[in-house]
Amino acid sequence: MIRALSAAALAVLMPSAAHAQDPIKIGFITTFSGPSGVLGQELADGFKLALKSSNNQLGGRQVEVLYADDKAAPDQGRQLADKMIESNGVQIITGINYSNVLLAVAKPALDAGVFILSPIAGPSQLAGRQCHPHFFSVSWQNDTLTESIAIQMQKEGLSEAYFMAPNYPGGRDQFAGFKRYFKGTITETFTAFNQLDYSAEIAALRAKDPKSAIAFYPGGMGVNFFKQYAEAGLRGRIPLYASGATLDQTTLPAIGDAAIGVKTPSVWSDQLDNAASKEFVSAFRQEYRRMPSPNAAIAYDVGRLIDGALTAIGGKIEDKAAFQGALESIPFKSVRGEFKFNTNHFPIQNFYLMKIAKNDQGEVVPVLHDLIASDVKDAYADQCVMKAAK
Repeated sequence: MIRALSAAALAVLMPSAAHAQDPIKIGFITTFSGPSGVLGQELADGFKLALKSSNNQLGGRQVEVLYADDKAAPDQGRQLADKMIESNGVQIITGINYSNVLLAVAKPALDAGVFILSPIAGPSQLAGRQCHPHFFSVSWQNDTLTESIAIQMQKEGLSEAYFMAPNYPGGRDQFAGFKRYFKGTITETFTAFNQLDYSAEIAALRAKDPKSAIAFYPGGMGVNFFKQYAEAGLRGRIPLYASGATLDQTTLPAIGDAAIGVKTPSVWSDQLDNAASKEFVSAFRQEYRRMPSPNAAIAYDVGRLIDGALTAIGGKIEDKAAFQGALESIPFKSVRGEFKFNTNHFPIQNFYLMKIAKNDQGEVVPVLHDLIASDVKDAYADQCVMKAAK
C-alpha cells in the first residue's frame, strides 16, 4: 500500500520534472519544392541559425524540429500539421509562408492548443475577429505590405495604377490594402496561384497603358513575371512597383537586370544600422556563404523570440498563459530594431522603401532608400478581442 501510494504520489509530482527534461517539439512546415522552394529554404536557414545561436536550446531546453514540405498546397499543409500534432506532439508550428496553407492549418492546430508563430503569412482573417491567443505573426499583416507602397506612390503623385496578384488569400489581402491607401484609379487583375506564364495579362496591361503598375508575385511566380514584363518592353516605360516579399535576395539572382529600377517596401534590410541586424548578417554569411533575405531575417527573429520568451518563463512552455504573456512582451532584440506586437499579435513596425539596383560587385540587389512610414498598424486590430491562452 505504501509502495502504491508512493508511486501514485510520484506520478503526480513527475510531470513538471519530466517536462523540464523533455525537448520542446516544433513543426516547421514550409514550401521546399516547386517555384517557391527557395523561399522555404531561406526560412529554414534563418530559423536554424537562430537555434544555433542558442546552442540548439530554447529557454534552456533542448529542441526537436520536424521539417516538412507543404508543396504550397493547403491540403498537404493540413495533413502534415495533423500528423505532427497527433503523432509527434508538437507544441509550436512555424515556417508557413503562404496564407492559404496557414488558414488550412490554423483552426485544427489552434484548437489543439498548439502555438503558431508565422514567419511570413499574415492573413486578415487572423488579425481581426478570429484573432487567437496562440497565434502570432512575426512578419506583418498582409495588407500592410501594399498599404506602404500605396503611401509611397501617393507621395510620388501617381493617380493611376494597374494591380496584379495571384488569386489566393494573400493576394486578395494585398489588393485590399492597396485600395485602402491608393486614392487614384485602379485596374485589378488576379491570376491563378502558381501561374508562370503572364503573356496574356501583360498584353492586356500594355493595351491599357496605365501611369504605373504594381505586382505581388512571390517566389518563382515573381521570377517569371518580372522577366516577362521586361521582355515585353515595359520596364522603364510604365513605372513598376512590387509588393513586399516579392523582390529580394531569393528571387533577384534569377531575375537579374529585368528588376532594376523597381521600387518595393520592406520591414528589414541588410543595410539597417542596428547591432542585432549586423550580427545576424555576419553570422548568416559565414554559415551559408550568401546574403540573407528578409525571409531569413524574420525566421531568425522567430527563433530568437521563442528563445527570449521561454527564457523569461524558465522554459515552461506547458504554462500556455505564461508563454503567451512572454511572447507579447517580446524579450528579444529584433533584427528590425525596436519591435512590438499590437493587441492582435501582429507587429507595429516601420516600412522602408527599397529600390532595385546593381551594387559595386555588379549584383542586382535591393538598396535601402528611405523610410516610407513608421509604427504602422494593421486595419483589423480594433476588431480583435484577445483572450488568455488555456
